[in-house]
Amino acid sequence: MTVEPRLYLNTDLSAGAELALGKEESHYLLTVMRRKAGDGVRVFNGRDGEWRAEVADAGKRAARLSVQTRLREQRESPDVHLYFSPVKRARTDFIVEKATELGAARIAPVMTRRTMAETVRLDRLAAHAREAAEQTERLDLPQIGEPCTLAALIDGWAKDRPLLFCDEAGDEGGKPWGGEAGRARPILEALQRFERGTPFAILIGPEGGFDPAERDILRDQDFVVPVTLGPRILRADTAAAAALTVYQAVLGDWNTSL
Repeated sequence: MTVEPRLYLNTDLSAGAELALGKEESHYLLTVMRRKAGDGVRVFNGRDGEWRAEVADAGKRAARLSVQTRLREQRESPDVHLYFSPVKRARTDFIVEKATELGAARIAPVMTRRTMAETVRLDRLAAHAREAAEQTERLDLPQIGEPCTLAALIDGWAKDRPLLFCDEAGDEGGKPWGGEAGRARPILEALQRFERGTPFAILIGPEGGFDPAERDILRDQDFVVPVTLGPRILRADTAAAAALTVYQAVLGDWNTSL
């Protein structure tokens, strides 16, 4: 059985509603997915759940949908945010795509002293998030936050939200990655101290890690929970996916089904 395609539409959804699709959505539905009049499509907007609709009109330039029945009630993703230092474009795209698939509610770039990427196209990140949500049965889209500096992020932090600081460095100056002394506790051990459903955030640093002064500032904050992701040094994109995976398994929604 062919699975009906899914579309995110930023419009209200209800039984009997008629929806005129824009150029981009029409091209995807009619040209890429080869839908025709009478074919089914699933739609969601992040507010009203998921609905089944039919292609009511498949014109050459635009399509129109007729909304029929609700398939799933709205369900929010776990309240976990991902903050990351932008890396090369393809790897930044990967971070946003996988963070969306793994259920992050908010994804935002953070500029640090060692951040290599100078600019971030938020429209591009939002497009990747939308496509990932459509393909993975997610019922909402993550919020894509404006880039900010690490100092601004810390200054404006809501203290009731723990910040999981992925810190792979030790405290022994001159030794590779700071030696073994002063290492953070393993991520699984740290997360097991909190109750399921606790609002959380995860911070992933740049290539080469955080500047020592930034690391000291982060470790001085009461809301920061330093953790290590194991005995190997992970690339930033791998670390983001790994940290979100462990969070979802321990405190998130991996004990629920579609």
